[in-house]
Amino acid sequence: MKQATPSRLSLGKVVGQMATPLSAVLIAFLLLAAGLAAAIQLEQLGRVEKLRQTTVQAQVLANGIAAPLAFEDDVALQEYLNALKADPQIVAVAAYDGKGAFAAGFARPPARLPKRAEEASRDAPPAALAVTVPVKQGGTRLGSVYLQSTMDSLSRRLTRYLGIAVIVIAAAVLIVMLAASYSSLRRAHQALQAEIASRQQAEEALRQSQKMEAMGQLTGGVAHDFNNLLMVASGGLDLMERTQDAARLEKLRAGIRQALDRGAKLTRQLLAFSRRTPLNPEVVDLRERIRGMDALLERSLGESIGVTMHLPADLWPVEVDASELEVAILNIALNARDAMQKGGTIVIEGANRPVHGDLPDRVQIAVTDSGAGIAPELVNKIFEPFYTTKAVGQGTGLGLSQVYGFARASGGEVLVDSIVGRGTTITLLLPRSLLAPRESDRPAEPVGASGRQRILLVEDDDTVADTVGGMLTTLGYEMERVDNGDAALRRLERADDFSLILSDMIMPGEVGGMELALRIRKHWPHLGTMLMTGYSAAAASAAKEGVPLLAKPFTIQDLSVHLMAALDHSKA
Repeated sequence: MKQATPSRLSLGKVVGQMATPLSAVLIAFLLLAAGLAAAIQLEQLGRVEKLRQTTVQAQVLANGIAAPLAFEDDVALQEYLNALKADPQIVAVAAYDGKGAFAAGFARPPARLPKRAEEASRDAPPAALAVTVPVKQGGTRLGSVYLQSTMDSLSRRLTRYLGIAVIVIAAAVLIVMLAASYSSLRRAHQALQAEIASRQQAEEALRQSQKMEAMGQLTGGVAHDFNNLLMVASGGLDLMERTQDAARLEKLRAGIRQALDRGAKLTRQLLAFSRRTPLNPEVVDLRERIRGMDALLERSLGESIGVTMHLPADLWPVEVDASELEVAILNIALNARDAMQKGGTIVIEGANRPVHGDLPDRVQIAVTDSGAGIAPELVNKIFEPFYTTKAVGQGTGLGLSQVYGFARASGGEVLVDSIVGRGTTITLLLPRSLLAPRESDRPAEPVGASGRQRILLVEDDDTVADTVGGMLTTLGYEMERVDNGDAALRRLERADDFSLILSDMIMPGEVGGMELALRIRKHWPHLGTMLMTGYSAAAASAAKEGVPLLAKPFTIQDLSVHLMAALDHSKA
């Protein structure tokens, strides 16, 4: 929420900050004084403007009477001046010849006409709006014209200022009333703000609790899966040490690589799944996103539950929080698993729902199980927070409430179709997005260094440093390693003869990876920097500062592509 600057404080806020009866009376008095000062100022400005208008009118008159004054036609001159009697604000008007003698004119009582031109300039009343201008033709002075006018009548001026006075008095009364009531309004506003903040905290806590319940369901399956992956990797290494057969070695190497890739994928999904962040809508390819959950679903549902997906290639994109979408799909799948005590198959189907009547285009994601079904009288309760039919310790009743909250927050809805003894279908209907989702990055072949390029590797873990250093050497880069940010700064102070600094983010010492990158940007702006991390929270700070980031674990292909991009970025 933006805060108002002092120069833009509204009148209501000023009154609120001084909301006492005495201060309100003072403000009202100042407002009345300001109104009076404004009226006086308007009167003075009005007089100046009227004098200007009189001068212009006299100049126009001087141009009009030049001919009769030149021919000494006093009758025509008098008729010309008499035409001004139609203007009630003209008090007196006179024309004088070149010698200053009176030629023609008229005056309304009690005003009088000066007998000579010099008297008109000398004897005009101080308060009178009187001007004298010369009458010329072709550069020759023929005489002069005297014009005296008056301001609006006192009654008209008072009527005009009365309107201002009414507005000022009404504003003063309003300020007094506002001050009298503002204190209670302020207390009510503070109470409302506190209630809103409390509700937002409760909603955030509920959403995180819903996510944590799903995480609890994942724990056993994930631990089992990681043990299997570690078994493949460690067993494969043992076997590789005991065989010389090239085909056998290649098969073992491929198995270890597959196990590591599966572990990395599962780790990334868990980090994204469990992060504590506000809702962040983005355009999502539903087919790609849901199919990418296969490992997550397989590990959480168990071996007795199969998953079949029917997701057409032309499924429309939607704009939702991708992490919350995955949580919702997982919660529905976990609920389906619990309904199939003897095992079975969960079917996830997607379909486009074109516009129908007043409804917009929507995308349908239906999750169907062949379990026990839900009794009709319970269907309307399953989305209530903490409602559950499971035994104590087997569920908190938060899973499906997260599904309902996600659908509503995304502008969609959730439907339930269940038959007792035959199964249940829970359907998410989400609004179609007309924007295209961001294309996924495709793996690229590793590209070696072009020319002599030196990398300063900053990594505190010796094993990781040896592995990354080996990758850099394989790619053709010259590499030097230090084990913390302080050492990296000392090395750069001696000589900054590097093409790029590749640093871990989380390291011991006072200077972490992010701090190191910012200092390099300040003191060595010609040097490129890229950070590495396996910690999702640290990745957010790197993205905020615009520092290139490589997520652990990564392959030599990933390292190659990111190094090339970071080097190109540093040269731009």
